[in-house]
Amino acid sequence: MDIRLDGKIALITGASKGIGLAVARGFAESGASVMLTSRKPEALQTAAESIGDKAAWHAANAGDSTAAEMAVRATIERFGRVDILVNNAATNPYTGPTLGIDEGRAAKTMLVNQMGPVIWSRLVWDAWMEANGGVIVNITSAGALTVSPGLGTYDGTKAALVALTRQLAWELSPKVRVVAVAPGTVKTDMARAIWEGHEEELSTTTLVDRLGEPEDIADMVTFLSSDNASWVTGQTFVVDGGMLCLPPGAEHMATLSSAV
Repeated sequence: MDIRLDGKIALITGASKGIGLAVARGFAESGASVMLTSRKPEALQTAAESIGDKAAWHAANAGDSTAAEMAVRATIERFGRVDILVNNAATNPYTGPTLGIDEGRAAKTMLVNQMGPVIWSRLVWDAWMEANGGVIVNITSAGALTVSPGLGTYDGTKAALVALTRQLAWELSPKVRVVAVAPGTVKTDMARAIWEGHEEELSTTTLVDRLGEPEDIADMVTFLSSDNASWVTGQTFVVDGGMLCLPPGAEHMATLSSAV
């Protein structure tokens, strides 16, 4: 199966590094042109230059509706259309008990992670997709489907994104397909505090004995954005190395088994 995006135009938020940059590279390698967005112009420029002629960039805070509107406008002015939106940008300014978060950090998390995808989806719908169709891919988290110590607020916003995916798939059909990808622990800068120094230990929480790479997620996003997935919408696809398949206490049982 040859997965191609030739002639497609994609807009990707949070695209200066990590999963967003890997998605942009995967799209470009599959024939698409890509508009990269994130908050920091210098990092965006470097990222776009690493991809080459198929990439452009426009700095925008994912939670700022005015900046988002300018980014969508810049995409259409540069490329003439926007066929694919990847809502990847996210933030996590707080780790700890869910009831311990202050209102400021809670509001920031919800604005970027939960309201941001609503803002960007509305803008591309109004500007292009309502008339011409397209694909929206939301990057949620495997944590949205389980319990993660210290990440209750973050995972709550990602769970909302799972629900938003189903809702928009219905509301925007049949013009637009809307899907979500839920990564497990991926070796990105954003998750560095979780995996750095603990990679070997955390690998045992997967069935494939390794943590994810940004490219693992990008491959799934590329497939879902292509015509190969034309009958797929409203679903969330977990890409976690089998993490959610482990039964409770599996790691402890494995330790006991090895001692016998």
